[in-house]
Amino acid sequence: MTVLVNLIVLLGMVAVLPLGLRLTYGRGSRTARWWPVAALPGAVALWLPRGPTAAAAAGVYALATLALAARAPLRLARTRSLAPAEAAVLTALTAPSVAGLALVAERAGYRLFGFDLDILALTVPHFHFAGFAAALVAGLVCRTAPARPAARLAALSVPAGTLLVLAGYFVDDWAELLGALVLTAGMWLVGLVTWQDLRHRTADRVTGRLLGTSAAVLAATMLLALWWALGEASGIPHPTLTWMAATHGLGNALGFALCGLLAWHRLEEQHR
Repeated sequence: MTVLVNLIVLLGMVAVLPLGLRLTYGRGSRTARWWPVAALPGAVALWLPRGPTAAAAAGVYALATLALAARAPLRLARTRSLAPAEAAVLTALTAPSVAGLALVAERAGYRLFGFDLDILALTVPHFHFAGFAAALVAGLVCRTAPARPAARLAALSVPAGTLLVLAGYFVDDWAELLGALVLTAGMWLVGLVTWQDLRHRTADRVTGRLLGTSAAVLAATMLLALWWALGEASGIPHPTLTWMAATHGLGNALGFALCGLLAWHRLEEQHR
């Protein structure tokens, strides 16, 4: 599982985050251009043995994620808006900092807040993809289809679900299940609006297929997330973490996040 999770995290650090930051700040943004450089120490940390060296390398990446999170209150002060699309973008900017801090603790071998190291390791991809990519895409969907109530609800429920899942870590498995329910509802709404509306707005076949893939993948991957959360809370048989990483994790990383963000970049190019 470790190798697969590390590869998923690597994709989030060096591809998904830069793609998302270009959509947020523009292709010429220094933050987007320099992010792969900031991510390099974090990427190296993934493959080092746990200890001070790995923790120090992860710490450099964590500082970059904290700097990104600091942009959220500055953006809020400038826009003075908590409209659904903007709330989703603010969530996207802050989520990687949770991943960065979890990475430092896991690479140091420190059970932050008493969490097992495996849970900390899985928190890193979760807040790159469910935290950053999902919230950002929900915001983009809401901004592009503002007349759709489902789009506005998605832009609110994806951030809310992400925060509830995080809170559930500190409460119990039932609270985490509630977060998974809200997050899944939001992700399915993102997929619904993308499938019904947005993929038909482009005449470019590749862009349409990328959007369709990102929407369709969510139907299966988020059902797996619900199954796992329900199993953890109730004790019913459910997938192992290794199986979840290979299905839910890999599907969301490649099928939803990467395909979705590439599609949004193509849409942006078409509307220039």
